[in-house]
Amino acid sequence: MRAAFLLAHQGCETVRSVNRLFLISCWIIGGLLAAGQRAEAQTAGPPALLRISGTVSDAASQRPLPGATVRVQRTRRGTAADAQGHFLLTARPTDTLLVRALGYKPQQVLLRATAQALQVRLLPDSVRLGEVKVMADRADRASIDRALRNLRRPPVVQPKVAVRPKLTPLFPVDSTSPPPPPFGGTPIDWAYKKFSREGKERRKMQAIKVADAKEKAHQRQLKYNKAFKDNRGYE
Repeated sequence: MRAAFLLAHQGCETVRSVNRLFLISCWIIGGLLAAGQRAEAQTAGPPALLRISGTVSDAASQRPLPGATVRVQRTRRGTAADAQGHFLLTARPTDTLLVRALGYKPQQVLLRATAQALQVRLLPDSVRLGEVKVMADRADRASIDRALRNLRRPPVVQPKVAVRPKLTPLFPVDSTSPPPPPFGGTPIDWAYKKFSREGKERRKMQAIKVADAKEKAHQRQLKYNKAFKDNRGYE
């Protein structure tokens, strides 16, 4: 009995050891597989870019839609179709394109690794405008007259009167008044003015004024003559 018990115990221990080794082997193999997948993902990098070309047209008439926009939703970058509806851009095989055109419903296109030429056909989108009411009305005569009366008259611009320039004489003119005549009044007045001290002073002042006026006229004549080269006969 004891020998049988020992044999059974040894068998159980062997089974446990085998199970333990199996579990350890599974863990090691799983770790190696995960590490390999991670390394492969790191070395592979992002998928390569593809040159996607295609045309955008009307779904019913097959008419090309120039100016339709084709945009990559991931990068929000895109291009516009030319006059024949053709477009060309670069994108990844896993990207999604959004195609729009004025008056048509937008359409999403899922790219595939092998599809590089696309045929996008858009459906018309009915746009309902709001109701617009146009009412014809004519203003009455009274309101027109009232508006005309309220208009301000423009100010009247008086024409400017031309002012003639003041003419300057060609030669300087003596503007001093001539001295009074030596004779005048009664003989008594003449004798008083001739021989009295007051008369002598008056005659002297008149002579000084006449000489001063002549000197000023001479200076003006000299200043005027400076504008000419030959002044013979005008001194």
